[in-house]
Amino acid sequence: MKALVLSSGGVDSTTALALAVSRYGKDNVIALSVSYGQKHDKEIQAAKAVSAFYGVEQLFLDLSKIFQYSNCSLLQQSTEEIPEESYARQIEKTEGEKPVSTYVPFRNGLFLSSAASIALSKDCSVILYGAHADDSAGFAYPDCSPMFNDAMNQAIFEGSGHQLKVEAPFVNMTKAEVVKMGLELNAPYELTWSCYEGKDVPCGKCGTCIDRAAAFAANGVSDPAIK
Repeated sequence: MKALVLSSGGVDSTTALALAVSRYGKDNVIALSVSYGQKHDKEIQAAKAVSAFYGVEQLFLDLSKIFQYSNCSLLQQSTEEIPEESYARQIEKTEGEKPVSTYVPFRNGLFLSSAASIALSKDCSVILYGAHADDSAGFAYPDCSPMFNDAMNQAIFEGSGHQLKVEAPFVNMTKAEVVKMGLELNAPYELTWSCYEGKDVPCGKCGTCIDRAAAFAANGVSDPAIK
């Protein structure tokens, strides 16, 4: 059985890659890294380092043109600043069931649809991605929810002639629980990058930096990527 893993170079996707390698062996795992017009390439460089660590085949896809109409604060063309506060605080400021400003419109839907075509072409039977419960809380990132995952899995399973499934193994887990699993799998977190800013060191202030720090702290360990 072969697996394709969406690999962003962050904690969650690296844990998913570690899990896939432990399940299927590195020769049966492919990493797919997607450029979507983000403000920096630090995460792509991290994804390359993680794939090299595991010795898995890595593919690259550029979907940036699809997101050129979005003003999401993560994108190059955005006029918005990346919020320097926790996701919980950002959710409090949203109106009703609206995503946070760092939500890239239907990104996971596009990633998974594109990955499905590639996975079928590469004889893969499953796609793994790192969505977890903290991301979908309060509709911060609705394309990380269990409902979304179930719908995409059903669509891809049917649309592939029952050849391909989608798995979000952490969809009901907190980020702290994801990190716990990754530590048990000896995931190379020292190679990862999560920060939304593309500076020499993580800012420590954006939502994903705050979320990441809390997850490692909850496991009683320091973040190995922070020197």
